[in-house]
Amino acid sequence: MLAASLVVFLVLSVLPGDPAQLILGTNARPDTLAAIRAQLGLDRPAWLRYLSWMGALAVGDLGTSYTYSVPVAELVAARAAVSLPLALMAVTISISVAIPVGVIAASRRGRGTDVALMGAAQFGVSLPNFWLGLLLILLFAVTLGWLPASGFAGWDAGWLLALRSLLLPAVALGLPQAAILARVTRSSVLETLGEDFVRTARAKGLTRRAALWRHAVPNAMIPVITIIGLQFSFLLAGTVIIENVFTLPGLGRLMFQSIAQRDLIVVQDLVVLLAGSVILVNFAVDLVYGLIDPRLSRR
Repeated sequence: MLAASLVVFLVLSVLPGDPAQLILGTNARPDTLAAIRAQLGLDRPAWLRYLSWMGALAVGDLGTSYTYSVPVAELVAARAAVSLPLALMAVTISISVAIPVGVIAASRRGRGTDVALMGAAQFGVSLPNFWLGLLLILLFAVTLGWLPASGFAGWDAGWLLALRSLLLPAVALGLPQAAILARVTRSSVLETLGEDFVRTARAKGLTRRAALWRHAVPNAMIPVITIIGLQFSFLLAGTVIIENVFTLPGLGRLMFQSIAQRDLIVVQDLVVLLAGSVILVNFAVDLVYGLIDPRLSRR
């Protein structure tokens, strides 16, 4: 997180563009610009601004947005109420589709079912999520009228309406990730099926299905869990395009708007918070390893 904070601060400090100029417009007077720069602390040396920013972060102060003139913590909390459920829905869709597909493909290796499922997964890997989102809008919103094409109803309108607003973007995010996860699941299950303990289970009289689901699948989950953790981090931090396609007021759209408006403090805080979320997810994945395979917790 410290490295991420240093990189984002250096990048934003050397990029062209003046936040004060963007706030006041191109016709602003020089003395007014100087006053705004002093108010925002932009007239201080870069190293002093960095230390001041990090000191504020250490006590939980994210600062105040240049553009919205509200605390950044409020902006992040409001937008996270959209992005976090969206990421959870997308991961749920990805897992629900990918694990059964990967296990079925592995259990029918080389057969028509395996070829068809992995062909579909290969197509899904190469499918841009924003293009899939546009197709979903055309089908389910424009043609059928079942779901809203854009916008977010808000949790105050009821959780059913809010979830309906997130369903299409969640599918657009989750299906391409499901294609990747299905291929990883298939490879991991196939590798586990070749292990001695699976052959021993079959020799003791277990059916092929029982040996697959009782022994092979649980022991194949370690690499699958790793990919799920990485996908959740990606979905939480990488929803900029999808949130703009569906006009969702989430963290990705906030990041996009803040970069366009040169709202440096918001961009800096978001990068550090998202880096922290990736670290926390990876830590949670490490803990799950011990639950799935108790041998790992004893090492």
